[in-house]
Amino acid sequence: MKNGSRLAALGGVVVAGVVALSACGSDANTPTSAAPSGDIDCATGTVNAAGSSAQKNAIEEWTKIYASKCAGASLNYNANGSGAGIQLFNQGQVAFAGSDSALKPEEAQAAKTRCTGGDALNLPMVVGPVAVVYNLDGVDGLKLSPATIAGIFSGKIKTWNDPAIAKENEGAKLPSDPIKTVYRADESGTTDNFTKYLKATAADAWQWEPAKKWPNSTGQGANKSDGVTSQVKSTKGAISYVEMSYAENNKLQTAQVKNGAGEYTKLSADSASKAVAGAEVVGTGNDLALKIDYATKEAGAYPIVLVTYEIACTKGLPAEQAKFVKSFLTYTASADGQKALNGLGYAPVPDAVLTKVQASVKALS
Repeated sequence: MKNGSRLAALGGVVVAGVVALSACGSDANTPTSAAPSGDIDCATGTVNAAGSSAQKNAIEEWTKIYASKCAGASLNYNANGSGAGIQLFNQGQVAFAGSDSALKPEEAQAAKTRCTGGDALNLPMVVGPVAVVYNLDGVDGLKLSPATIAGIFSGKIKTWNDPAIAKENEGAKLPSDPIKTVYRADESGTTDNFTKYLKATAADAWQWEPAKKWPNSTGQGANKSDGVTSQVKSTKGAISYVEMSYAENNKLQTAQVKNGAGEYTKLSADSASKAVAGAEVVGTGNDLALKIDYATKEAGAYPIVLVTYEIACTKGLPAEQAKFVKSFLTYTASADGQKALNGLGYAPVPDAVLTKVQASVKALS
């Protein structure tokens, strides 16, 4: 792509907060991988993308490595949240979007206009386990069941020494302090997945339907994953939900969550990957929208997971943009691309799913 052929940023206006990543690394932990091995059909030029903040650290790492292999390639990714990313994508203002939820029917229909002569695909690319994070001195390894989590975030369980919490944590020195819940104030795929989990596993205690927007007024809102992380870190007695990468990078306490098999499972890349391995593909053709079984009975599976999709047109982009998107996503879906996320707080996309992603990316034109 020639330098002059840049994707217009919001109708010619530079987007505030878009981070140029081609020459800078991630703030996250140093990964174990080096530049991608083998040949890459490199693209050049600058492309804009936006969306999920859950995958921010992954995109930063991928972009750094890709740019080191493909001279002249630059991706500007604005981690402004899944809802905003899809909106910009459907308005034709970014080349692809990251979303922590598959496109809803109305969003997919709007994408048909954006993807001239084509459709938008949901391509699972990042597995981001959702940590239940808290700030409670002297109480490590907190154990919580779905019903208890739902009770806390609905406002019914108000103190840390509530009998429901005490029953699951025998011997723990639980204070009588009030629980201070923190939720995502902006529209978020993380919220969508977290509320799907609560509805699927604790319907008796959780009355609200899944949504990207937090559905009640219990607690205090904070914008984006960074805001939630900061709020929990600075507030004694706080509890919230945030992607594992943010929890690990900020050394937050994380709860063990009871799965459908009755096990209190520690959060890890391996335990989260086990949950996604059992997901059902509900998309058709090359669309790979997944249905997560939040009540999984898989031994050792951590049940609260989200999959970040790259939303990309099958066709309809200008040729140079299309080449960039296909080249970049071919790398991110490769074994090297997935390996690059080691140590960054993500789980690998299971091989059975990744093989399908690679085939779908190959079909982009």
